[in-house]
Amino acid sequence: MTGAADFASGKGHRDENFPVASRLVRPELRPPILAFYRFVRAADDVADHARASPEEKLEQLARMEAGLRGQAGASPEGDSLRVILQTHGLTDRHALDLLEAFRRDVTKRRYADWAELMDYCRYSAAPVGRFVLDVHGESATLWPANDALCSALQVINHLQDCAKDYRSIDRVYIPLDALEANGTGVEALAASQASPALRKTIEQLARRTQMLLEQSRPFAGDIADRRLALEVGVIQALAESLAARLARRDPLSQRVHHHPVEAAGLALRGGLGVVAGWFARIGRHKQPRLGDRQG
Repeated sequence: MTGAADFASGKGHRDENFPVASRLVRPELRPPILAFYRFVRAADDVADHARASPEEKLEQLARMEAGLRGQAGASPEGDSLRVILQTHGLTDRHALDLLEAFRRDVTKRRYADWAELMDYCRYSAAPVGRFVLDVHGESATLWPANDALCSALQVINHLQDCAKDYRSIDRVYIPLDALEANGTGVEALAASQASPALRKTIEQLARRTQMLLEQSRPFAGDIADRRLALEVGVIQALAESLAARLARRDPLSQRVHHHPVEAAGLALRGGLGVVAGWFARIGRHKQPRLGDRQG
C-alpha cells in the first residue's frame, strides 16, 4: 500500500452517525469543514484497516503529517488540507492532534480506565469540534463545552460498535477496570448477546456519557453563529437520545442507531430547543429593571 487511498473504506460524511457540515452550516464555510473531514476520514481508514500491518499504517500516517506540514509530494491528503488551511487562515493544530489519536489506534488496543479513555477523546474527538468553532470564528472559551459534547459522541460510537471493534480489529475502548468491576472481561464482546455483567458495564458507561452531555447542554446557546448553534443543538439532541438507549439496550443484539424518521424528529426537537432558548434570552433582556419602572 503506497497511499492513503489504498486504505479507503468508502465511507463518506453522509455515513456518519452525526451530522457533518450539514446544510445548517453557512455554505461558504462547508468546504473547509468537508476538506478537514476528508483528511480525517482518510487517516481513520488507515488506522482501522483490517489487513495492513502496524508498520504500514504508521508510515502512512507519518506521510500524511509530512504533507500537512509542507513536505511536497508526501501525501495528497496532507497537501490538500494544508492549502485549505492556509487559504482560510486556519491552524493545523487540530489535524495534528487527530493524527496522534490515529497513531494510538494503531499501537494501543486497550484502555485501563475512564481517565485514559477521556485522554484519548481529547485527541480523537475534541479537535473536530474545535476546528469547526475556529472556522466560524468562535471563541476558545467554548472549548470545554465542545470537548464534553465531542467526547460524549466518541464514547457513544465506541459503545455502539464495541462488538464490531473487538471482532474485526481486536480494539476495545470499554475501560478494563469497568469490566473487571462487574466480573467480566473483553472476551464477553465476542458473544451474540451481552451477558448481564457486560450489559451492566455498558449501562454504567452510558450514564457517565449522559453526565458529559449535561456539561455540554448550554453549548449551543453560547455559540454566536446561529446556524452553527442549530447544528450543535441537533447533535446534542441526537446524542442524548442515543446515550439513553445505550443505558437500556444491548448493542450486541439490539438496534441502537436511529431510523431516519426518528433522527429527523430528534433533529427538529433539538433545533426548536435552541430557538426557544434564544427567545427566552430576548425576553430576559427586555425585562425592565427596577429603577426603570414608572410610578
